[in-house]
Amino acid sequence: MPQRIVARSRARACAVAALTAAALLATGHPAVAAPHADGADPLNRAFAEAAREYGVPRDLLAAVGYGESRLDGHAGTPSQANGYGVMHLASNPANHSLEKAAELTGESTAKLRRDTAANILGGAAVLRDHADALGLDAAERRDVDAWYPAVARYSAAEGTAAVLYADAVYTFLAQGVSVTVSGGEEVLVPSRPVDPDKGESAASGAHALSTDYPSALWVPAYSGNYVVGRKAAVDKVVIHTTQGSYAGSISWYQNPASQVSAHYTIRSSDGEVTQSVREKDTAWHAGSTNSSSVGIEHEGYVDNPAWYTEAMYRSSAALTKHLAARYNIPKNRSHIIGHSEAPGATHTDPGPNWDWNHYMQLIDGDPAPGGDGLTFSAYTTQKSGSTGPQVKAVQTLLNAQGYEAGAVDGSFGPTTTSAVQAFQRARALVADGTVGPKTWTALLSAGTTPALVKGASGDAVKRLQRALTAALGTTVNADGSFGPATETAVRSYQTSRKLTVDGKVGPATWGALQSGK
Repeated sequence: MPQRIVARSRARACAVAALTAAALLATGHPAVAAPHADGADPLNRAFAEAAREYGVPRDLLAAVGYGESRLDGHAGTPSQANGYGVMHLASNPANHSLEKAAELTGESTAKLRRDTAANILGGAAVLRDHADALGLDAAERRDVDAWYPAVARYSAAEGTAAVLYADAVYTFLAQGVSVTVSGGEEVLVPSRPVDPDKGESAASGAHALSTDYPSALWVPAYSGNYVVGRKAAVDKVVIHTTQGSYAGSISWYQNPASQVSAHYTIRSSDGEVTQSVREKDTAWHAGSTNSSSVGIEHEGYVDNPAWYTEAMYRSSAALTKHLAARYNIPKNRSHIIGHSEAPGATHTDPGPNWDWNHYMQLIDGDPAPGGDGLTFSAYTTQKSGSTGPQVKAVQTLLNAQGYEAGAVDGSFGPTTTSAVQAFQRARALVADGTVGPKTWTALLSAGTTPALVKGASGDAVKRLQRALTAALGTTVNADGSFGPATETAVRSYQTSRKLTVDGKVGPATWGALQSGK
């Protein structure tokens, strides 16, 4: 990399300083003193030691980690892009930073995935490797603004997505960061004026605007990760959580190996919106609901409520109101749904930390739960010739499980009958094509089988509650919350099916339900 031009014009420097000061005043992040690497603060110590070992500015390293994970390693659980830890060391076809970190540090990939200090050390090593490849000398490495191209490369993205990623890191440096992590430790990054040397990235077209939603940027997904056109009218908005960073998710849509995409993605810190698939086209985000929905991803992780900021809620709500008006989508919880509520979903996002009441109020909608087309106080027998909403539920559930029931039209015809019989044979039920209590129970409980106990919440609990309603013949409120009434119903079911009666839903209870017992 050529030497940076140190002598910048005084006018430009003053303008940058003024803009930075204005940003700090607007965001309310005061400048703070640099933290000490106290021995009692393991995360601060890890950042300090990694920065010293690899000659990476400590605050830059912490800002990258904050942008990737909010400094939460998620106990080694991978992101949607198979990235790990505070520094999101990834192992996927487009990003091998985990393997590169292992090569550079000598640590095992297993340790880099789970040990926070090793993970931060690995992130510093990868950043330094990018800096070396760019030709940064010792003086340049001491200048945080010189690291912009290395940060862009750390994203493993290209073009616009890489610029969005690096811009976010430098926004955190300008605004400052103050976050309290697990154990009560506070990690600080002092605010400062920034004027990054963007090099070739400055001309990447990172600010192209969407033609569907003028407030959004336009960064297209890989053409093989969505389908041009739609097979159904848009009547839903599906709310997702990325399980990763904003720019990282946008980059993931551009990766041919990901086989996923979303129409829009919302940034946590300021509510910035990026569109990646045109609304006229079918993004791959919610299985059987794809063709009739617009998918909105929200930066963050379902287990960390810090990602769901007011700026994000309000930006997302404005987008959803716009979509509801454009496509005449009813603003209720049967049409504005979470990924976990899509038929056949195996995901839990946006999770229990998403404030549905607040969100629905922001869109001037009805926050009442239910209305999902699958929940009824009782499940009556459906067979050839039946019509109505419970037939639609049968068709929806069959299609979600890969049994071709045809159009979800509420009419129980030959195609639906054949799909029911195929499902019944797969579950070792009597293949009579009639949906009675046993078939209802198997259909309603189909999906993932997580261990559930009192206090659990989410879509799996709602599936359990619907299935218990069908199996027991008495209504179990399908509110997605495993409370005392649900525990009583589980015990009743376990007793009647001669299972271990503990009020907990493990493999045996799920197995019985999914077999239609």
